[in-house]
Amino acid sequence: MAEIGFYHLTRSDVFTALPALLGRTLQAGEKALVVCPDDALLKALDERLWTCHTPDWLPHGTDKTPHPEWQPIFLTLRGEDNPAHAAFLFRINGAGAEAEGFKRVFDLFDGNDGAAVTAARERWRAAKAGGHNLTYWKQEDTGWVKAG
Repeated sequence: MAEIGFYHLTRSDVFTALPALLGRTLQAGEKALVVCPDDALLKALDERLWTCHTPDWLPHGTDKTPHPEWQPIFLTLRGEDNPAHAAFLFRINGAGAEAEGFKRVFDLFDGNDGAAVTAARERWRAAKAGGHNLTYWKQEDTGWVKAG
């Protein structure tokens, strides 16, 4: 079973939270598959990951990049594929992919959007029923706080 962490974004958006998590993923020697819910967010994340300041550099590719298997971070709309052979899955606002076959899953959702919170609760219940190891992380003034 996968370890699934739910990341309740309340103080920052995905453009701020995701790069730090991806930086830690690369430091751990792992590859990441990032599944976006729509093309606009994928394009915006693609641009932001090239220009973010912390960490300094997040090499990545998209469905338009040749040799996805070489990419340490791969952005996609298609969660059913894992062409980069990543062990870590990042689901943005509930997009795509099942947890099966991944070591860790990061489920990032907008805590300021009631519909996104409701959908995350549904994903939590389904993951719990599936026997996955779940953790819940919420942003506080001091950073991420693990609860539950």
